[in-house]
Amino acid sequence: MTVRAMDHFTIVTDRLVDTIDFYAHLGLRKGPRPDFGIGGAWLYAGESAVLHLIDVPAMPPLRRGALDHMAFSADGLAALAGSLRARGVDYRIIRTPRPFSRWQLFLEDPNGVEVELDFDISEVPPDDWKTTGMRADVASE
Repeated sequence: MTVRAMDHFTIVTDRLVDTIDFYAHLGLRKGPRPDFGIGGAWLYAGESAVLHLIDVPAMPPLRRGALDHMAFSADGLAALAGSLRARGVDYRIIRTPRPFSRWQLFLEDPNGVEVELDFDISEVPPDDWKTTGMRADVASE
């Protein structure tokens, strides 16, 4: 047996509509989902259901475990940063150290889940990327 690829992440949420809207803004779309007998949604990137949402009446007490964040490959860094800023969504941008030099944008979804979006080194960030949303206690991974 060999692992071939990541299939999906699952988020438990008591804010299903807000969560669907958040990820739709990042480019995921709601698609077909089996009837599991519980509420939820599957969000797709292309033909793959990469994010499964489970609707719960209230969030469980422990909200962050060993899984620290999820990351997606993306494009359109400057456009996304502009639309997030216009919507009042907090984010931070870093550049990974050389030789990788990839751009990474971090933000939280409506459930407090950290989301990382990775962009090609050729992308152009917003002019204020070094100061927008940066926190002194945040280091690049």
